[in-house]
Amino acid sequence: MRPFRIDIPEADLDDLRRRIAATRWPSEVPGVGWDRGVPVDYLKELAEYWRTEFDWRAAEARLNRYPQFITEIDGVDVHFLHVRSPEPDAVPLIVTHGWPGSVAEFLDVIGPLTDPAAHGGDPRDAFHLVIPSIPGYGFSGPTGQTGWDVRHVARAWAELMRRLGYDRYAVQGGDWGMAISLELGLADPEHVAGVHVNMFVTFPPDDPSAFAELDDTDNARLGFALRFQQDGMGWQRIQSTRPQTLSYGLTDSPVGQLAWIVEKFKEWTDSDKAPEDAVDRDHLLTNVTIYWLTATAGSSAQLYYESARGDEAFVTTWGGPWPLRAPVGVAVFPHDAALPIRRWADRLLPTLAHWTEFDRGGHFAAMEQPELLVEDVRAFVRPLR
Repeated sequence: MRPFRIDIPEADLDDLRRRIAATRWPSEVPGVGWDRGVPVDYLKELAEYWRTEFDWRAAEARLNRYPQFITEIDGVDVHFLHVRSPEPDAVPLIVTHGWPGSVAEFLDVIGPLTDPAAHGGDPRDAFHLVIPSIPGYGFSGPTGQTGWDVRHVARAWAELMRRLGYDRYAVQGGDWGMAISLELGLADPEHVAGVHVNMFVTFPPDDPSAFAELDDTDNARLGFALRFQQDGMGWQRIQSTRPQTLSYGLTDSPVGQLAWIVEKFKEWTDSDKAPEDAVDRDHLLTNVTIYWLTATAGSSAQLYYESARGDEAFVTTWGGPWPLRAPVGVAVFPHDAALPIRRWADRLLPTLAHWTEFDRGGHFAAMEQPELLVEDVRAFVRPLR
């Protein structure tokens, strides 16, 4: 394992600013707001802020506060943060991001999870944190290989935890981190103490009678899922089928990359008029800038191609069933991209032991509602210590 420190050349930042300034802007249909994508006026203002006011060096320094490493697993460099708790009895916890996320998602939860006493919590709730960048994402960089689906990533995480000397550990994740975390519970059952996810997808059972037992809340969630399937899956379809073609525009245009990501922060968060209603602007731009500086727009999309080849594979990857031995906890945030139906979740997760429904928050829980996520992870793991 090689120590790693983020140190972006100033020339790369100058190039980013130059490219933003040289953007060729499209026209738009007036008066449609966000209905057809990111509005031009909003994106122009955000891009100008990115060019002239956003401080990458401050974001870089914040990330570099935490020990980082690179290790090669199956021929691929894996970047990860490894933050040890000052509490000797802390439980190891590996936390996985999704798309369009990164390790920067978790900056607001690292302190409370590793050192609860310093953040008004109980020191007995402490964790040793391992936060890896998924191969193809961020500072893990492109894999240069085929075959890196969620199962392969899960096996790599099991190897990573073995190398770090963690014999028993908990697992947490959302988005792709959800699927990877559940797969890790299957891949390493002897060592995974429990799996906590802040997103879960419930596909309908084969039995048609299952629909008759749904209440009004369940039917509303089913309707949301159907609308999302029809109107909100464009990114998934292109990244699952033509990630290479998409990558040219996103890798060449920072504003294109910004729009591709910021749209999801608008649609999947507890926001009203703009993503900044839910997520701090600089925190959001830190995440976008990682994609830009590492040129991983295309390589991050490869995970969709590898893991979601067609509808049947997509259901298998995201929807289980998940015959884990370890207990599973689910945190449901009401403005997430997927809202699970509890009755169906019980069928898909035989070891479901913890279920929390919150009244606020969305897909990027660690950025939107870090306190709620931290407390839910603590509550889930307490009985497992």
